[in-house]
Amino acid sequence: MNKLLTFLFLMTVIATGFAQRPAYGDGEYFKFRVHYGFVTAGYATIEVNQKTLNGAPVYHIKGYGKTTGLSRAFFKVDDDYQSYVAINKNVPLRFIRKIDEGGHTKDIQIDFDHKSQKATIKNKKHNKTDVVSFPKDAQDMVSAFYYLRNYIDASKVKEGDVVDLNMFFDKENYKFRLKFLGRETLKTEFGKVPALKFRPYVEAGRVFKEKESLTVWVTDDENKMPLLIKADLAVGSLKATLTEFKGLKHQFKIQVD
Repeated sequence: MNKLLTFLFLMTVIATGFAQRPAYGDGEYFKFRVHYGFVTAGYATIEVNQKTLNGAPVYHIKGYGKTTGLSRAFFKVDDDYQSYVAINKNVPLRFIRKIDEGGHTKDIQIDFDHKSQKATIKNKKHNKTDVVSFPKDAQDMVSAFYYLRNYIDASKVKEGDVVDLNMFFDKENYKFRLKFLGRETLKTEFGKVPALKFRPYVEAGRVFKEKESLTVWVTDDENKMPLLIKADLAVGSLKATLTEFKGLKHQFKIQVD
């Protein structure tokens, strides 16, 4: 459960050109039901609000996930992820990760200086500060989703296309890779929705069966709104399904038979 909530904030999609208009804006909100079949394990939300940070206009993106019901009794999850993204440059200025996963807790704030390419990492739990270098155009795990949504061009993306993204998480730099698998019409509670299907590559091992265990569907329109995530885990299959949304910047397309 906690691993899928983490990947919920990594719902990135690939593109081979630039989108003509921004894909998101102030007031956007998504809510997801995380479930094993018909059994609900928890919920996750992501919302965007326009603010200022140190005098710069930013989008404050807040992601929150928690277990509910019996799942919470067995394994409590309260995950709070936040990113402050510079509106004009589409890069993260600050990232916050405050989590409690079965008693495993973290409280970290990362401030990015893109001129020096240095990240100041404040571990509030242990009262410790580190400074670490990061590569050009690096994103955090929340900002990556919104960064790539702005670069989608559905008219140009082709099946098999792959993109690599520089990502900075905790104290380390990563290469995050996605592959476009094609187009599908997804049956949702909102109706039949044309969707783009992607494969984020994940590390095989204790949690995931193999590196291709994660699949993501997003709307085939200018919003590139995440609809569904499916994770094949070592102990079964877990899904995160979009249940609510508001504040979309563009028209939401539903297929009419």
